[in-house]
Amino acid sequence: MSAPVVSTRVISGVAVALFAGPMLFALGVGVVTFASDRWWPLALALLLTTMLTVSYARVLWAAFLRRLTWRHSLDVAVIGLVAYGVPLFAGPAWIGLPMAFISVAAVAFARPAVTWAVTLTAIAVTPALILFAGLPMSVALLYGLLAMPTIAPMTYGVAWLCHLIDDLREARAELARRAVDEERLRFSRDLHDTLGHTLHAIALRAELGERLVTASPERAGAELAEIQRIARTSVHDVRELVRGYRATSLATELDGVAAVLGAAGIRCDKPELPAGLPGHVHVPLGWVAREAVTNVLRHSAATWCEVTVHTEEGRVHLEIVNDGGPTGGRFTLGNGLTGLTERMRATGGALEAECGGGRFRITASVPL
Repeated sequence: MSAPVVSTRVISGVAVALFAGPMLFALGVGVVTFASDRWWPLALALLLTTMLTVSYARVLWAAFLRRLTWRHSLDVAVIGLVAYGVPLFAGPAWIGLPMAFISVAAVAFARPAVTWAVTLTAIAVTPALILFAGLPMSVALLYGLLAMPTIAPMTYGVAWLCHLIDDLREARAELARRAVDEERLRFSRDLHDTLGHTLHAIALRAELGERLVTASPERAGAELAEIQRIARTSVHDVRELVRGYRATSLATELDGVAAVLGAAGIRCDKPELPAGLPGHVHVPLGWVAREAVTNVLRHSAATWCEVTVHTEEGRVHLEIVNDGGPTGGRFTLGNGLTGLTERMRATGGALEAECGGGRFRITASVPL
């Protein structure tokens, strides 16, 4: 069982909290400097702190979850004004605020060129702001060019991680949808191939038994017994089909081909199989034989059908020809032949159907 994918909301919430922690500390240092007898400087500091914290958290949350809109541009503007405006006028106690704008600049813009331009400009302006606030050159270089720029790749890395998790979740959901679609297609194809052949065989046996009721009651009874056998086999096949374990044997199908076609009055000799055929060729070629016979019974007025199996150039070839082909030389692939073509491609094989001269030919091959 695969490990569950961590929720993007959880990662985003933790990341926003981790990024907001140092910023709140820097804001707290600035607010303490306004703790004086006058109330309005402290109230202003608390207002700016609230504005910056709310805008900062909103932008990071939206960026991590890919929900940025034009409204978040207003938050970015508020962060920029507070982060660079307050240290410019209030002194070095607020000098840590530019890291908030550098942090959001790395993830707040959709175009990479704009992101690079804004982020590098913010990093370049920070040392000048530190010098203007009255701090020495060494602090400006250490804090402005070494410490603060590291916040940008950190924020971008967390955003990239959140986006990657979202993509992984979408990919898993898409794979699950495709698996369900493929299973539905497989089941419908197998159900068509299994029941289509069996029901036609039952119908033919029933018609033959009806004609023999008065002429030959013993033969009619034998046909009814055969109908019961086919019906029981069909029930077993459907159960195995639902389980997904059903395997078709080419030899068994070819035996059924001769019997079913003979019961319908279509001459068909049982073909001889080459010796030593590997097991993996029986399933796809068995499905081809079953579908081909179903088409002969359903769509043609054939009087004979010829089935041959031979090996050539490392492949096993199955060829089924009958004289009930369309007179116009044109035909349309139905659901059965379309499903067979997909099945053969999945096994590395190939299937071709052609008609001409009143004959219809199906050729299938699989590698040895």
